Amino acid sequence: MLLVGNGAVITRDPSRPFIRDGAVLCDGGLIREVGTWADLGARYPEAQFLDAKGGLIHPGLINAHMHYYSALVRGFGGKGGEPAADFVQVLERLWWRLDKALTLEDVKVSAQVCLLEAIRCGCTCMLDHHASPNAITGSLFAIAEAVEEMGLSACLCYEVSDRDGEDKALEGIRENRDFIQHASKGDGRRMAGTFGLHASLTLSDKTLDMCASSGDYQGFHVHVAEGQTDEPLCRERHGLSIVDRFRRFGLLGPKSMAIHCIHVDQEEMEILKDTRTAVVHNPESNMGNAVGAAKVLEMNRMGILMGLGTDGYVCDMLRSYAMANALVKHSAGHPNVGWGEIPTMLFQRNYEIANRYFSVNRGMLKEGWAADLVVFDYDPPTPLSDANVNGHLLFGPLTGHVVHTVADGKVLYKDRAFTSVDPKAIMARARELAVKVWERF
Repeated sequence: MLLVGNGAVITRDPSRPFIRDGAVLCDGGLIREVGTWADLGARYPEAQFLDAKGGLIHPGLINAHMHYYSALVRGFGGKGGEPAADFVQVLERLWWRLDKALTLEDVKVSAQVCLLEAIRCGCTCMLDHHASPNAITGSLFAIAEAVEEMGLSACLCYEVSDRDGEDKALEGIRENRDFIQHASKGDGRRMAGTFGLHASLTLSDKTLDMCASSGDYQGFHVHVAEGQTDEPLCRERHGLSIVDRFRRFGLLGPKSMAIHCIHVDQEEMEILKDTRTAVVHNPESNMGNAVGAAKVLEMNRMGILMGLGTDGYVCDMLRSYAMANALVKHSAGHPNVGWGEIPTMLFQRNYEIANRYFSVNRGMLKEGWAADLVVFDYDPPTPLSDANVNGHLLFGPLTGHVVHTVADGKVLYKDRAFTSVDPKAIMARARELAVKVWERF
C-alpha cells in the first residue's frame, strides 16, 4: 500500500471536494481510501508513505489529444525552401515530411521523451494519435511498450490517410485493427485502442467505407475542420459538411473524438451533440497554426462533451489550461468569459472522455478509481479551497511545482527525480536519432 498524505487534497469528487489536511491510500493500482492525514496515517502505519509536505495533492492530469511522434522535430529549422504561409503548407512542408522520416525506434523514443515530460508535468494519461507512413506496422505496439515501461496510461490509434497511397491506407487500417484487438485482450486498466483517421481532406469515400466496415471498434479519433479550407473543400468534393460526411459513414458516436472543430457550423454542432461525439480543443496548436479559435463557449452551452488537448505541442496540461483561458477571452472579445467552461474541460470533461475507453475510472481521488495523482509543492499566497483552486492552478503552481507523480499506485517521480527510468539515457538516444531523422527529412 502507498499512502500519500500531509497535504491539501483536491479530489475533484463533488461529494467531498476538499480535505485541508488529507491523505490518499492506494492499493493494487486503485484508491482504497481518501480521508484526513491524521486518520489514515494512524490506521495504516505499515503503508509506504509519500510526504506531500504541506503541498497540494491532485488527481493526475489527462491529455485528450496528443501526438507523441512530434518530439524529434523540436528545434529543427529545416533546410531552406519557401516557409509555410498557411496551415496546409505547414502539413505538407513539416509534419507530412517528418512522419515519413520516422523509423520504429524513432517512434518509441519520441514517445518516451513525451512520457518523461508528461510525468514531470503531472500528466498520467494521454489519448495519442500517431503517424509514421514508412513505419506503420508495429508502430502502436512500439508506443505501447514505451507507455508500459514508463508506467502511464494511454489510448492509442494510427492515423489512416490516403495521402501516401492505398497500400499505406490499408496498412494503417490493419495496424489499428491489430492493436485494438491486442489491447482488448488485456485488462483495460492502462492501455486502450481506438481507430485513427487523419482528416476529411485526405480520406476518400472508399477508405472511409473500409474503415467503417473493418470491425466493431471503440469509435474513431479524427481531426475535424481544423484548417480554413477544410470545410469548403469537403462541400465542393462531396456536397456535405465534414461532420455530416463522417456521420453518414457511421464514424461518430459516444466513443469517437472529433479534434479541433474550429470551422464547424451550427448544424454540425447539433450532429456532434446528438451523436454524443466528444470534441477536443487544442488552443496552443490552433494559435500556432493560425487556423482560428473553436466555438468553445457555444459548444459548451449546447452540452457537447468538450475536452482539452495539446496536439503534440507540449505535454503540459496546465499550460494548455492557461492558453485556453486566454484564447477564449481573446476570441470572444470579453475578459469575463470562460472561467467555468475551461477548467471544467480539463478537470472534468477530460476524465469523462478517457473513461469511455478504460476499464478503470480515472480523474478523481475517489475510492475504487485509478491511483493516479500528482503533488504540487504549492504554498498559496492567499486562502485556497475547492471554490478557488482552479484560479490557483491557473495562475500559481504550473509545471515547475510538480514534486511527485503517482500512476497506477506506483511512484514514478519522487522529489523531482524519476524512480524507475533513466531520463538522461533516453534524451541522449533521442538526440542521436533526431540527427538521423533530420537528415532523412
